[in-house]
Formats: sequence, structure tokens, C-alpha cells
Amino acid sequence: MGDKSTPLLAVLQLLRKYNLKGTEEILRKEASLGDVEYENLDLPEVELASILTAHHTESDPYTYEFAYESLKKFIENSLDMYKYELSTLLYPVFVHMYMILILYDNTVHAENFLEKFGPEQEDYYQEDLKKLSIVKNKDQVKGNELAEIYSSNKFVVQLSRDASSQLKRFLHEQKNSTVVINIINNHIQIEIHDGPGRTLTQIRATAGGLLGEATKNENRTKVYYGLLKEPDIQLPPAPIEDEEETEETPDKPKKKKAKKDNIFMKKPKSDPNAPLSDRIPLPEMKETDKLEKGKALREASKRVHLGPESLPSICFYTLLNSGQTAICADICDDSTLLAVGFNNSTIKVWTLTPVKLRGMKCAEKLQDIDREAGDVLVRMMEEKDRDTCRTLFGHSGPVYKVAFDPFKNLLLSCSEDSTVRLWSLQCWTCLVVYRGHVWPVWAVRWSPHGHYFATAGHDRTARLWATDHHQPLRIFAGHLSDVDFVQFHPNSNYVATGSSDRTVRVWDCLTGTQVRIMTGHKSPIFVLTFSVCGRWLASGGGGGELIIWDISTGLPAANLPPAHTAPIHALAFSRDGTILASGSLDCSIKLWDFTAVTEEVSVDEIGNNSTVQRDDRFLLRSFPTKNSPIKDLHFTRRNLLLAVGSYDGSS
Repeated sequence: MGDKSTPLLAVLQLLRKYNLKGTEEILRKEASLGDVEYENLDLPEVELASILTAHHTESDPYTYEFAYESLKKFIENSLDMYKYELSTLLYPVFVHMYMILILYDNTVHAENFLEKFGPEQEDYYQEDLKKLSIVKNKDQVKGNELAEIYSSNKFVVQLSRDASSQLKRFLHEQKNSTVVINIINNHIQIEIHDGPGRTLTQIRATAGGLLGEATKNENRTKVYYGLLKEPDIQLPPAPIEDEEETEETPDKPKKKKAKKDNIFMKKPKSDPNAPLSDRIPLPEMKETDKLEKGKALREASKRVHLGPESLPSICFYTLLNSGQTAICADICDDSTLLAVGFNNSTIKVWTLTPVKLRGMKCAEKLQDIDREAGDVLVRMMEEKDRDTCRTLFGHSGPVYKVAFDPFKNLLLSCSEDSTVRLWSLQCWTCLVVYRGHVWPVWAVRWSPHGHYFATAGHDRTARLWATDHHQPLRIFAGHLSDVDFVQFHPNSNYVATGSSDRTVRVWDCLTGTQVRIMTGHKSPIFVLTFSVCGRWLASGGGGGELIIWDISTGLPAANLPPAHTAPIHALAFSRDGTILASGSLDCSIKLWDFTAVTEEVSVDEIGNNSTVQRDDRFLLRSFPTKNSPIKDLHFTRRNLLLAVGSYDGSS
């Protein structure tokens, strides 16, 4: 029977006392109480009275206002070392009091209660309270998303041991505190931590989640955030690509390259935090992919080293006459193609170099080609049919995200029509339609090693897919609202998701389980990106806030000072990981000194959550556009920053 048994047993004892056998029999049957419990009915008179009065108090609307006011007064008069932690209790207690008043049909009292104490709650909860205020009677609780979340989950509050004992003492001494005690027991999970109470800044750093903070055990699993060992790639000789380099110095770049290669090979090898290379099955690299990888390594040897003194140049691609129609954009890894998704369900792919886009020859012509020829991939392309732009048709709703695969052969897109489509960039047709989500799909992302991809949608789940499976391989369920963005870890073993429930979560692709839950955002999270080394995760929110998380602990490493005034929709790390670029709907790009952020963290060693909030020294430069909200940011292999935005002439 659990918690309900005590009030029921008290009523039964009362019925037995007054010898009401018929009613007693009916109640026993309905409550399905066993004989043993019935025989042992022997509650002392005092306890019997207190249980029945508590039950009476719960249905008395005036006790709630009184109980909330006295709890608030107690917290306000507490010492600073307890006050800030205890104040995190006020919001969940307030919400559940409102819902109980509704359930007891005290609608007028509930409205007055909301009007009186609602505006005092934290500003980031005001939007939730608006949604909750629509609930006016108990039948509406079931249909209300938030009311259902709060009634079926516990709100997590972290308190120091001392603050917790202060609270217990207050609740025992206070008259009519039964209401608060019941709410805490049934709907709030208090996590006790050792050490002193946290400061206001520390609490602010992790506050804001729909159900409070993460519990202690949720971030205990070890995360292998290190990088995988790169495959051993023999670099092809470089005659063509080095036209600009003179004949006399052919060995110099070679020496450089060899050195670079060693860096590429060895770094991940000695990484103690790297997962085993066969932890998840990764596809074998094809010859063409190896050539592409070799080309990438050669380009990397000419990379410009960025820092506060040498900021990247920015090349901005403006989409004209597309203010309200272009939704998303993506640039492929070697920076030669740009794809844009539109609200009329089409996708356009442009070439960013003088090399034109070519289609494949028709079936008859393909039969004549020698398949064993070394240049078979070149021969199968059409000679005459060359364009600077191609349009892909197939979706039946706005296209919310597009993504090029790492080897530039395939393109993924997701749409409001709840499907994900895989397109060939050789035939320029749709190869597969993946149907798994039942609502709009907001985001799609390739694994850095190809083959796998992840999606996120309105159905509150993220899913892991492989190109050769119709159905998802893993479903990551746990978010309480839309999953707005999804991002792969550089080692392809983990997937990070950002949601409208204001949490960032990290999932293990092998087990499908959640290994990190990170709270601290005060608005939905629209973009995530991992650092080059794999340890840090940057997330951009709907309020323009930018937070850097440490994957090893699951704590915010730095809460960057608010610089954007509108939602951040694009983030990119430079190829050497020293600069972080953020692009927002406020029509500006900002460059952050990421090296300084991580250095500060290693000095503080993260123990005190977030100290990095003091000034603007991390912000290096801000670049405004005339009136083009930023859709995508991408660093080329040589560290030139490419940005895409659509000029909004109307405003």
C-alpha cells in the first residue's frame, strides 16, 4: 500500500471505533487491505488525530498561502551560507502548491496564489509559469505538458548538510508545515553534498533546468573523451597541389608534412582517455576516402595558427532574396560545397570553387565504361552537364537541417515532414528516406567517421542511425521537451543533445544510455559543438548565452559573459582549437579566446563550478553584418572562417 496505507488505516480504525461494520467492509475491499494489516490496527490516539487533521489541512486552501509565506520568511532570514541553496526549494514547492489547489478544486485560491507569488520566481521560470497558469481545473492537468512533467518526476535540489538540517529543524518546529513536508517527500529529491553551502554565483551556474539540477550519480560514469588513433595514411606525392610553391623547395614541405603526420598519429595513441578503437564498429576507409584524408592532412600542414594576436579572416556568404525562406546551411569539410535548406521543402547545393557540379552519365553510357580503370569515378560523370547550383526536391515540409558527410559523397536533410533523407551528390537524387520520428525532425548530424548519423526531434528523442539500416540503431530517450540539436563527439562514441528542457545531455552510442546531464542554461539550447581535443563542449542558447562544459565532470567550466542579444544558432572551433566563433540571430559573429578559457579552468580546477564570469577578456572581436542573421559557421582546413547568412531586407 505504501504511503497511502497510513491515512486509510487511520480511517478504518475510526470506523471500527464507532462500530460501522458495513462501511468498514466496503473500504477494506476497495483498498484491498490484507488481514495482517487489518489485525494490526493499533494506532495511538495522538497519531490518529494528527493523521486526520493533516488530511483536513491539505484540503484547506488557506494553509498553502500561510505555509509558503512562512517557508519564504525562514529562507530570507537564514544566513547567507544557507540562504541561496534553500531558495532553490521555493519554485518546486510553489508549483506543487498551485497544482494541489487546482486538484482540490480551489481554482480562485490557486489563481490568487499564482498572482501573489508567481512574479517573485526566477525570471527563467516565468515562461513555464505562463504555460502552467492555463491549467484551471483538475481535468486540464492531464493535457498540460508541464503539469504532467512536474506530477510524474521529482525536482532535484542540492543542499549542503548544514542547510538540510536547518530546513528539517524549521519544518519540525513550524505549525502547519505538513503541507510542505508532504510536497518535499513526494515531489522533491533533496541531494545532500558535503562541504560548505554554495554561493549565489555557483548556484546560478547550474540552475535553470526544468527539473532542477543533476543528481550526484548521474554524472559519475566515466566518459572516454580522448580521440581515436588516426589510420596510417600514406601521403601521396604532392605535385599538383603545390603549384604556388617553387621547384627549388620540394623537400621542405615534405619534411613539414612528415612531422605533422607524426603529430596526427601519435597524439591520440598515448591518450589515456581515448576509447578502444573497436569499442564501436567503424567503417573501413575506401581508397578514395584515404586520398581525401591525405589531402586534408596536407592542407593542415599549411594551417595558419590563430590566437589573440592573429585572428582569422572571415569570408561571409550572403543569401540574397531569401530573408524569410532560407532556414539552415552547411559547408562540407573541404569547404568546396554549400547546402541550404528552405521552407518551401527544397534544398540547394552551390559550389564555392570554380569547379562546376557534374551529374552522372545515364545507364547506357555507364555500361561502356571500363570499371577497372583508375579514374572510373571521373569517367562516370557527365561532361557537358555542369552547373554552379543544383536543387534537390523530395521533402514535403520545411527543411530544418542539412549535413554533408565527411567525404563529400552524401548529404543528409531533415524536415517538418518527420523524415530524414539521404541524397547522393553524384546522381543528385534521394537514395533513402528514413522514417522513425513521428513529429518534425529538428536536427541531423554525421559521425566524423561517416556511416553513422544522429537525429533529434519534437518527439523528445534523439536517434542513432547507420546509412545501411532503415530503423534507428539506438533511441536516446530522457529529455522532457523537444530535442533541438544533436552533435557527435570527435571519436564517434558519444552523442550530445541540447533541448528545450534547458539541459545538455551526453549519450553513449554503444549502450544507448545517458552518461552526462548538464544544467545551467536558462533557455532552450539551439547549437552544440565539441572542442578539437574532445574534452570540452560549447553550447549556445536561445537567450544568447554561451556555456563551455567539461565532459570529464559534467560541470560548467566557463559561463562566457553575455555578448549576443538573440539566440545563438552557429558555433565553430578553429582547426587548432584556439578560437571559438559564435554566430547569432542578432546579425553578428563573435570570436572568443578559447585557450584563455581552458587555462583559467585548469588554474581553478573546476571545483567551484563557475568562476569565469568576471569580464569580457575572453571576447576577442565582434563582427556585425548589415542585417544578415548567421545560419552557419565553418573553419576551413587552413583556418579561414566561412560564414553563411541570409540578408533580411524587410527589417
